[in-house]
Amino acid sequence: MPKNVLNVLSGKIETPPPIWMMRQAGRHLPEYLEIRAQAKNFIDFCFSPDLASEVTLQPVRRYDMDAAILFADILLVPITLGRDVRFEKGVGPVLDPLSVADIRKFDPDMSHLEPVYETVRRVRAELDENKTLIGFCGGPWTVATYMIEGRGTPSKEGAKRFAYEHPEAMDELLKALAETSALYLIKQAQAGADVLKIFESWAEGLSPALFDRLVIAPTKMIIDRVRSAGINCPIIGFPRGAGLNAGRYAHKTGVTAIAAGTDVPLHKFREIIPSAMPVQGNLDPLALRIGGKALEAAVQNVLDQITGPHIFNLGHGVSPDVKIENVHAVINHVRTGRGDYV
Repeated sequence: MPKNVLNVLSGKIETPPPIWMMRQAGRHLPEYLEIRAQAKNFIDFCFSPDLASEVTLQPVRRYDMDAAILFADILLVPITLGRDVRFEKGVGPVLDPLSVADIRKFDPDMSHLEPVYETVRRVRAELDENKTLIGFCGGPWTVATYMIEGRGTPSKEGAKRFAYEHPEAMDELLKALAETSALYLIKQAQAGADVLKIFESWAEGLSPALFDRLVIAPTKMIIDRVRSAGINCPIIGFPRGAGLNAGRYAHKTGVTAIAAGTDVPLHKFREIIPSAMPVQGNLDPLALRIGGKALEAAVQNVLDQITGPHIFNLGHGVSPDVKIENVHAVINHVRTGRGDYV
């Protein structure tokens, strides 16, 4: 049977467009919360194939999404570099801030990620053949911000300062992350992922020169390494909040497709990327939370702006307070032209 997401990523226009949602497996689902309670912590959850494979499949079962995305986290990669990663309630991810000396001591151990590949194998074995399985990693710059600053921060100023003040160390860090992330993606593809995605979640607020150095260069390094290993599956890039920098990202990194954030007008976005490049996006996650007429209008606005190959998705991710009926309404609207909004 056809995989509509793969059709779009090959350059075909599907009507209606296929749909899945970033963070579709998560805390808005009661079945997810039941499984989450079985793990002692979030990292253990990600490294438990029984649990991770189940929650990867849950939104496909409930919503009949066109794709499943691997349940994991972008901060599993620093663990391979010997860094401690923990998730604190009410805080999020916490790491010991990285020094220049720490970067020079990296000794990657990819064996930590073996449970993730087992999750991919299990999901692919159970997932219907007409559904696409998406594997992913974090963009090197985004992962580096957490490693340098020790947690998520609003401005990423500490990481940007590090890039200016320690350029050689930053380049070394990004190279280590790119090489490790490439191996991670290669293994996911070999385990059964149909599509790979690179989440550069903190691409916002970088000067063009910094963006080229911190985002484009290491992303291209990842993709070149993946392709040199003989992995030919589509790769989606998501430089969230990149503004006009996204145009150079689309042209220079080697991505197959590009995901658009909520801030991007789709009809203008197509003017700065390759003309036939597939686009994913970009419903406002806040509208999904609000529901009703606001959500209906937001969905229709995205549909009205679609030109060319397109995968319907959010501009970021599903939040824990999203109502299940709102997700159903969006899917029905996209597929039938009519949603039951409440």
